[in-house]
Amino acid sequence: MQTKITKIDRSKPELLEIHCHCISDEVREIVAFVRSRQGQLTGTADDRIYEIAVGDIFYIESVDNKGFIYTQSNVFETRQKLYELEVILSEKHFLRISKSMLLNLMKVNSIKPALNGRFIAVLFSGEQVVISRKYVPMLKKALKGE
Repeated sequence: MQTKITKIDRSKPELLEIHCHCISDEVREIVAFVRSRQGQLTGTADDRIYEIAVGDIFYIESVDNKGFIYTQSNVFETRQKLYELEVILSEKHFLRISKSMLLNLMKVNSIKPALNGRFIAVLFSGEQVVISRKYVPMLKKALKGE
């Protein structure tokens, strides 16, 4: 597969165009990756407002009715509810893995079984998060690309 990159003026919108003979799994994977990198969420830290790229988010957690966005090195608070974020991020490889957490599947290094039907997701940051057994079937579907 050949690739071509053309630098354009900032006044023009960026465009990714794929020319292919058929829409293979490889092409779908490329499109999914590009889509997962688009978008931003707003969060606060130290009384400052930040725009957080969706692709930088490892997971989002709700604790005591407050939402927290976790990146490689920072934690931001968000005013959005977890169910709202779940809808917004559903096409960006985010998956609910417990009653209080959304996980960015693009940041998962490995998944291993745990006790009582639960799983542990090991993130690229080295952090580990628990996948509740209620959400394991949805995880398996997502990993199969269904």
